[in-house]
Amino acid sequence: MIQAWDWAILNWIQGTLRCGFLDFLVPKITLLGSGGVLWILAAAALICTKKYRKYGFFVLGGLLLGVLVGNLILKNWIARPRPCWLDTSVPLLVANPTDYSFPSGHTLSSAIAATVLTKTNRRFGLAAIPAAVLIALSRLYLYVHFPSDVAGAAILGVLLGLLAFRAGLQISGRLEARRQKGKNA
Repeated sequence: MIQAWDWAILNWIQGTLRCGFLDFLVPKITLLGSGGVLWILAAAALICTKKYRKYGFFVLGGLLLGVLVGNLILKNWIARPRPCWLDTSVPLLVANPTDYSFPSGHTLSSAIAATVLTKTNRRFGLAAIPAAVLIALSRLYLYVHFPSDVAGAAILGVLLGLLAFRAGLQISGRLEARRQKGKNA
């Protein structure tokens, strides 16, 4: 169900913030979150280091979990229309999405990755959290998500990120124990 505050926030953004500079910049920001590209690159960078390799796999595992829960299950189960489908008077600066609105996949993947990266090393969070917030806000500016899509995805993303981090620690701990056991045998 779409709440009045969802529309109020979107209309405020369109009426107050819309300008040529942001019209140029925001589609490029949102592109960083498309397909989780920024977060996949961050995971790949971690995987290339010995110290943080396992955490890169935690990020990838979290992103995979996000695709399964967010894009394959929730979007199709909830089947919420996008604001740009319901109000076609706002000109889109990106291609009109063909999948449902809730939860925002860009925000979900960003929150998952930012959570895992922050848990890995707080300094990583200093870059990841602002990037995640900008990507999430870009979805509102571009009129392709409701604020509740973004807020719900952010909450779910933090939870899935924490789950991915904890599960990753448990799995890597078990693998290390097996490796040690094999060396001692």
